[in-house]
Amino acid sequence: MGLNVLGIEYGTILLVGSIFVLLLTGQPLAWVTGLVALVFTFGWFGGNALPLVTARIFGFITEYSLVAIPMFILMAALLDRSGIAKDLFNGMRVLAGRLPGGVAVQTLIVATLMAAMSGVIGGEIVLLGILALPQMLRLGYDRDLSIGVVCAGGSLGTMMPPSIVLIIYGLVASVSIADLFVAAVTPALMLLGCYIAYVLVRCFRNPDLGPPISAEERAEETIGSAIRSLIAPVFIVVAVLGSIYGGIASITEAAALGVSSVLIIALLRRELNVRMLQDSLVHTLETCGMIIWIGIAAAVLVGVYNLMGGNRFVSAVMLGLDASPVAVILIMMAILLVLGMFLDWIGIALLTLPIFVPIVVQLGYDPIWFGILFAVNMQVSYLTPPFGPAAFYLKSVAPPNITLGNIYGALLPFIVLQLFVLAILLFFPGIATWML
Repeated sequence: MGLNVLGIEYGTILLVGSIFVLLLTGQPLAWVTGLVALVFTFGWFGGNALPLVTARIFGFITEYSLVAIPMFILMAALLDRSGIAKDLFNGMRVLAGRLPGGVAVQTLIVATLMAAMSGVIGGEIVLLGILALPQMLRLGYDRDLSIGVVCAGGSLGTMMPPSIVLIIYGLVASVSIADLFVAAVTPALMLLGCYIAYVLVRCFRNPDLGPPISAEERAEETIGSAIRSLIAPVFIVVAVLGSIYGGIASITEAAALGVSSVLIIALLRRELNVRMLQDSLVHTLETCGMIIWIGIAAAVLVGVYNLMGGNRFVSAVMLGLDASPVAVILIMMAILLVLGMFLDWIGIALLTLPIFVPIVVQLGYDPIWFGILFAVNMQVSYLTPPFGPAAFYLKSVAPPNITLGNIYGALLPFIVLQLFVLAILLFFPGIATWML
């Protein structure tokens, strides 16, 4: 007797419940998802279902858009191991001047430039935790404000092109990644503007929260050095995003162009060596391996669930609700927010988007707009306890006296700001799509 005697309703409950129960054992998401996928494939359809598994795996790993992911990850790894970001941060101290909260604002701007260079998040938070957090604490900045700026700024990589989140969304939803990049710019700058406004308002009301740097420190940097520190990052951003928006290169070609730009700059700066290349390549292989294994397992799971009739079941439930289309989108956002508290964004994307995106299209909404909502939602997931990755990234390099509890407490105002921007984009879709 197979699992199909349960019916799709109880099958859905058993499938979702199995994933969460197995995750509690501490096993990686890829193994858990893959195991559940195989059990339901053979339990529901029998031993002849093997071609379903192989077809789904082949379809996923031969997707051309995946080629861009290792290039962007390699570019981020090379940037992390070069001195480009460090010089950028140190050089821009002159722009902080006498402004209360200026170093925090500078940190947010540097985080945005770093996001526009690579689109990978974890390395940005670690790097800012090493460069910016000690600087702000040394200058007497409020601890919670400093922590929030580092984590929220470092998480801007989910939104700012070339975001890996947007690439995965475009791949799963079968929409233009270039259009997603264009649509994401305004919301990303909105988030940056909200963070900066929050920092400035708090620091102007109470300058003790973010005292300006001393005259001696301002004298150490000149306008010329600040401009020189911007040359390399701006060149990389123009090479990657300029080639995409200018129609010169595809996403994949732009990714390779970005890696080439970082390699050339590192070579000119005499920072390129065998150890740097080896470490960057190993990091790229490890990260890509994780993404591919999660992707394979999720592809099989979603495939078998759709054949079980799961997509029709979820669609019927969502569309059958006595609620407006906006309320249905709100329910989706709530589901994503809850999942973001427990799962990695890659798993969330690959498990939910194949089901959610067709419903969004049926409701008459633009999937590009929904992709921006998804990206903002995943940025929230980077900060939310109990498994917010940003907190763990920062904890790995933060001073010992800063606990995970301190970090999560400091992130609450920035989570509120993210939800505020998410609400604006939900009710005013034109903000995301006006440039398309």
